[in-house]
Amino acid sequence: MGLRLPVGGVTVLLGPPAERAAVLAALDPGSARCADGHGALTVLTVRAEAGDDVPARLGAVEAALAQAAPVVLVDRLTAGLRAPDRRRVLAALRPVAAAGSAVLVDDDDPVAALGTADSALRTGTLSVEQVPDPRLLELLAS
Repeated sequence: MGLRLPVGGVTVLLGPPAERAAVLAALDPGSARCADGHGALTVLTVRAEAGDDVPARLGAVEAALAQAAPVVLVDRLTAGLRAPDRRRVLAALRPVAAAGSAVLVDDDDPVAALGTADSALRTGTLSVEQVPDPRLLELLAS
């Protein structure tokens, strides 16, 4: 599967949970390349372990930032968290992207993840779409 992720942005997978999991499973970290096709890129996967609390999950995100991996896959990092904690963990992904990583997120609540996303990847089409300004999304919810 060929997939181009925006560098410096957070992309959220949208679609049924099984399809999102299949997309992550199908990605081959050994084949990640820069846009020009040069050299292999480091791919880091960030996920939560059973029982991880919010500080542990934030620590995993901080470790990803420190490693400065060009591609960061976020695999259900907020599973089991309440909405405020989920938003806090997802917001911590912004600095990872801002540091130059392409961040791809599969979250239990993809709608919540859209609040920190720059783009979305629909599993049926595998086409990256820009996410509108999150402030506009908040207006719709009000």
